[in-house]
Amino acid sequence: MAQDSAGAAFAPETGAIAFENIFARLWVRPGLDQRARSLLTLGILIGLRAEDELQIHMMVALANGVTMQELEEVVYHASGYAGFPAANVARRAAVAAFRKEGLID
Repeated sequence: MAQDSAGAAFAPETGAIAFENIFARLWVRPGLDQRARSLLTLGILIGLRAEDELQIHMMVALANGVTMQELEEVVYHASGYAGFPAANVARRAAVAAFRKEGLID
């Protein structure tokens, strides 16, 4: 969950609550590996058009073994189910995340 420095004083525990309830509880459950959870999470976030979270989870997905080509396919596939506006949000989020990490120009 992205937080800007100007708003850091407002609801500062939001990130910790999200981490404790999502990563520390849901991501460690049996039944799905980390790669599958990443793909599932991306699909949900694309449907929600959650651009800040998509930037984070694009990088999480790469760390969990999803390739950039597979991430492109996730965006393409989502366009048919979540719509082109949602897929375009995901594309922008991916480009921003990859540029920030120096993975693309």
